[in-house]
Amino acid sequence: MRVAKPVYLSSDLRQCLQTVADSRTASVCFAQRAKMILLAADGKQDKQIAAEVGVRRQAVALWRGRFIQSGVEGIAKDAPRGGRKRSARTDAKVRAIVARTTQTTPPDATHWSTRTMAAAEGVSEATVRRVWREHGLKPHRVKSFKLSNDKRFIEKLDDIVGLYLNPPEHALVLSCDEKSQIQALDRTQPSLPLKKGRVATMTHDYVRHGTTTLFASWLNMVERFFRDLTTKRLKRGVFTSVDQLITAIESYVAQANGSPKVSRNNILFKYGDCVRLSQCMMQPLPKGFGGSSSFWIQ
Repeated sequence: MRVAKPVYLSSDLRQCLQTVADSRTASVCFAQRAKMILLAADGKQDKQIAAEVGVRRQAVALWRGRFIQSGVEGIAKDAPRGGRKRSARTDAKVRAIVARTTQTTPPDATHWSTRTMAAAEGVSEATVRRVWREHGLKPHRVKSFKLSNDKRFIEKLDDIVGLYLNPPEHALVLSCDEKSQIQALDRTQPSLPLKKGRVATMTHDYVRHGTTTLFASWLNMVERFFRDLTTKRLKRGVFTSVDQLITAIESYVAQANGSPKVSRNNILFKYGDCVRLSQCMMQPLPKGFGGSSSFWIQ
């Protein structure tokens, strides 16, 4: 019968291991291994220790050997594991994926996907996904922008915003636009409210009860106001008539009208919004109102 190598402990080392074995703050694995070593130091064999601690005999033999070789540090943590070799993730392959992503496009598309890049570079889609994530690459996304070609853009911007912030005496500056064909949509089935573990539901099918057109002259940027009106009040609303739709719009207008804000820096940050704002202000007020129901909000 094979006899395990003996374990010898000094009084200080035994006390240290006993403290770990009885500890409520040490990891369970560390405490269990400390108990194995204490039992081994009492002269018990691996099979006996395994039965008492509740592990396999091979595990006792492993940690006995680790302790004899490295002491307490040998049983405190698991030894580092090699794992699978990253044969596809060489530095050269990573550089090739990054370069192809940023400098080329596939022959049949405007941007690379994980599937097409994986096929082109001979790696897995997961490898491409990890490389893109590590380098902050998102080829499926694009951000649009618009720059003014007017050399006097900043000067004109200051003039326009100045009219809002400090208009001439007896003058009222308005930004004017229209939002046409706003639909009064009713759903074919009742919606279910939001609850724990479930999002609110709404049927895809709808019944249209008519349309209305909103002409707005505002102290704010009108197009930004139209966007907020749509996302906050109209998109998920249920309206059984045009009158109900108009009431909802007027209610939202009353709430939004209390705190109009104009910021030069915000306009500079978004050139496109500023260009549309200035163009809107240069146009005359509309003379004719269209749609099945039209009204002005000022």
